[in-house]
Amino acid sequence: MRLFFTRDVLRLLLCGFFLLLLAACRDEQSAAPKPSPPAPAKKIVIGLIPELDIFVQKKRYEPIALYLSQKTGAVVELKILSRYGNILDNFQSEGLDGAFFGSFTGALAIKKLGVEPLARPEYEGGVSTYYGMVFARKDRRIKTARDMKGKVFVFVDRATTAGWLLPLYFFRTHGISDYRSWFKESYFSGTHEDAIQDVLDGKADLGAAKDLVFYRLAKENPRITAELEILAISPKVPANTLAVRHDLDSALKTIITNSLLSMDQNEEGRRALAQFGARRFIATVVQDYGPVIEYAGHIGLDLATYDYVND
Repeated sequence: MRLFFTRDVLRLLLCGFFLLLLAACRDEQSAAPKPSPPAPAKKIVIGLIPELDIFVQKKRYEPIALYLSQKTGAVVELKILSRYGNILDNFQSEGLDGAFFGSFTGALAIKKLGVEPLARPEYEGGVSTYYGMVFARKDRRIKTARDMKGKVFVFVDRATTAGWLLPLYFFRTHGISDYRSWFKESYFSGTHEDAIQDVLDGKADLGAAKDLVFYRLAKENPRITAELEILAISPKVPANTLAVRHDLDSALKTIITNSLLSMDQNEEGRRALAQFGARRFIATVVQDYGPVIEYAGHIGLDLATYDYVND
């Protein structure tokens, strides 16, 4: 038996077939798994000590952070800390992955937190260390420890080599057993830059700071070398070093280290170094902090148990 369909019936059948086919495609598409969103980029948080004005400090280190972000594939975030000692607390409370430690905070973090130093900058002339200085206004006519009696002294912070260990060592080796009673007043400025400026402005008669900051500021303000006189210096200690937590992924640690140590070998890295103000980065190890640990020992300070508190 043969069936005959009119054109209208055929049209209806074809339309129904296409509608069924379209519905099947839609069901198949809705059943297909949706693509997963891309995983967020890993973030590395690096702390900065308040060596300089916070805006100057951030501007200096941003090129290094951007360079490391490009090389590691992670977002490198800088966190500028309000005080030197905060850097130890923040490692745990705010989840820092690393920090550019000064020599004293670096030694403290090695002893207390087990951080691993990676690399530090080398400046013009092959300089990768710094030393602390005790300095005074020339017009105060301060030459000896006896001349300091009754004056105003500005420290930087209890967690610095240049701004705390050096002057304390100087006092004790020159017969000043209690500096609080020796001076008319003593206080902490919080940054090396502010300590230098306070003595320059006459707010304090004398103070202590690191040489790298002293001479960097002196290039911009010749009054510093014209009006201030250096009375004592400390042994050389490592310049601010990037150290990371000991449990940071070993592959990431290697990439960060190699990226820093090879910066001077490519144009992009050399531009970042120029903005930062260094020639290159060099490898740094725990043994480089030996002078700080020894220096602290001379004044009876045990870094493993030292509690950082400013007056």
